[in-house]
Amino acid sequence: MLRQAIAGCVALAAALTQPAFASGASPSPLELKSSAALVLDEETGQVLYGKNTESVLPIASITKLMTAMVVLDANLDLNEQIQVSVEDIDTLKGTQSRLRVGTTLTRGEMLRLALMASENRAASALGRHYPGGLDAFVSAMNLKSRLLGLQGTRYADPTGLSSNNVSTAEDLGRLVRAAHRYELIREFSTANAFAVNIGGRPAAFRNTNRLLASRDWDIGLSKTGFINEAGRCLVMYARLSGRAVVIVLLDSWGKYSRIGDAARIRKWLEVADGSEAVRQRAPAARASRKGSTHKVTARARKSSGTSAAVSVRRSRAG
Repeated sequence: MLRQAIAGCVALAAALTQPAFASGASPSPLELKSSAALVLDEETGQVLYGKNTESVLPIASITKLMTAMVVLDANLDLNEQIQVSVEDIDTLKGTQSRLRVGTTLTRGEMLRLALMASENRAASALGRHYPGGLDAFVSAMNLKSRLLGLQGTRYADPTGLSSNNVSTAEDLGRLVRAAHRYELIREFSTANAFAVNIGGRPAAFRNTNRLLASRDWDIGLSKTGFINEAGRCLVMYARLSGRAVVIVLLDSWGKYSRIGDAARIRKWLEVADGSEAVRQRAPAARASRKGSTHKVTARARKSSGTSAAVSVRRSRAG
């Protein structure tokens, strides 16, 4: 019985660290720098990879996905002007913001900046301008969390600056799937840049996830996060190897390691279903064809007469 139990545990561990592809490929083990990680097949909900998925960790600005859902669920007027106040200044971490006290933007603009540029004052202003104020907003965040079945998730503020905003990789997989159903969250979180008028001057903001600027990625939702207690965090809904997947990376220890982990996951999935091998063969095939053409051309140059020229033209046409 003991041997059977041990064998069962080994099999479960293997299932959580290997992608479930029908191709039967056997990719190398996936080694990530993030303390907790999850790769989820969005359509089936199947876990393709898991690492410390039930560990409760601070989630920093990943919080803002819940902030956005609560704002949109309330059906508040996105064209209503709301103002940044002294209450929105970060006294906890001392982070800076380009949204000075007195800046007035529409609720929709604040929401876009919170999701795209992870603007803390914008997220705070959204919470303060909720019916009942900030306390009511945080209560709504936690209620929404319970309704989604996020057992290990708690919220203390709408920005994520508090380390009391905690969750698990497993919970965040569910959160991302829920957030992806909101058209505006998909749009705002994946925009590369956005400009607003601040004090009579245009101010351009950029997305905090640099992968959105890469042609190699097809990303349908994105959110980054960072405070010292949480490390570097990243969640995405992306299409990789022909399937929609949810990626959750928490407490990544290096400045660029969450990006590196995302790239490792993409390659790992490509190897699993064979698309990586196809992609590597394509340049080699092109180089081979190019080399064959050059050889024919060289032989033609050494030859004389019309037949050699005709041979060259035919080889190029083929």
